[in-house]
Amino acid sequence: MLISVQALRALAAWTVVCHHFMQIFFDFKARGPLGQLFIDKGAVGVDIFFVISGLVIFLSTEGKSLPPTRFLLYRLFRIVPAYWLYTLLMALLVVFAQPLLPDQSLDWNHLLLSLLFIPTENPGGYGIYPTLNVGWTLNYEMLFYVLFAWALLFRLEVRLLVVAALLFAVSQAWTGFGWISAFYRSDIVYEFLLGIAIGMLYRRGWIGAGLWLPLLGIGAALLAIYHLSPAPRLLNWGVPSAVLVLSCMALERYVERSRVLKLLGDCSYSVYLMHVLVLSAGGFLAQRYGINPYLMFGVCVLAIGVGSWLSYEWVEKRSYRWLKARVDDEPVENLSRQKY
Repeated sequence: MLISVQALRALAAWTVVCHHFMQIFFDFKARGPLGQLFIDKGAVGVDIFFVISGLVIFLSTEGKSLPPTRFLLYRLFRIVPAYWLYTLLMALLVVFAQPLLPDQSLDWNHLLLSLLFIPTENPGGYGIYPTLNVGWTLNYEMLFYVLFAWALLFRLEVRLLVVAALLFAVSQAWTGFGWISAFYRSDIVYEFLLGIAIGMLYRRGWIGAGLWLPLLGIGAALLAIYHLSPAPRLLNWGVPSAVLVLSCMALERYVERSRVLKLLGDCSYSVYLMHVLVLSAGGFLAQRYGINPYLMFGVCVLAIGVGSWLSYEWVEKRSYRWLKARVDDEPVENLSRQKY
């Protein structure tokens, strides 16, 4: 994985954290221009995630003879254990610590559908969200994985077209007939294609190293995100997110040795999954005991940072290696020497 992409993934995760801080602590009521910025634009972290996801999946399968079923198993091993853990923790908090999550309610059928990545109306009545609310993005991720698995049956040069055709069929044609949930009709699903396209450009050597041009691209992308509304999402936030990813890749030589940025990127998935739980607890304590919200946010950031590192090391890595070893019939100690 490119360290520049890891750094951007970490930035995207923490941008979403700040967005939800404004929601949980201030009910999306701005406390200054920075707070308003995170309220209005913090959700763009998801768009960056989706572009990076398309890029990573393309690069990780390029040049490999990987059967579709094996690809899907590997992605499930990578995504599911941590997601199930934090979903179940959320369910337990809703049942046994309701004051922490006053707007949440639990329905066992909905919990099961959440664990299976099937979009359905949240029992709290605020939209199609799983038990762990941030998991709505993983429903899109799983759709992308399934469709990309089909594309592995085709040669590398046409995979982008195959995935694009399948995405269009699912999100536009099939949802219109009610075969697939209308949840997938959002144009955000096409942001994965932008990541695949960037991966193709990178493998062909068309993304060269640079400094001023990539920095200009980053500045232009950030200005576009700042001035444009999130609709239409693919055009207004998806394309600038793709420019951010591409520009950061061109800066790889300046960060390629940074262990800190790599670690932050490694932990970003756990940051994304756990942050709402930590912020909810922090918001409850701040309100009950009159603690300054920004001081409590600092405590939450520390807790999320340490917790995500422990989660990455003890949940994500260990579960992935153990499950992969079962499928590959390879000793776990051999996998521990491989790059994760």
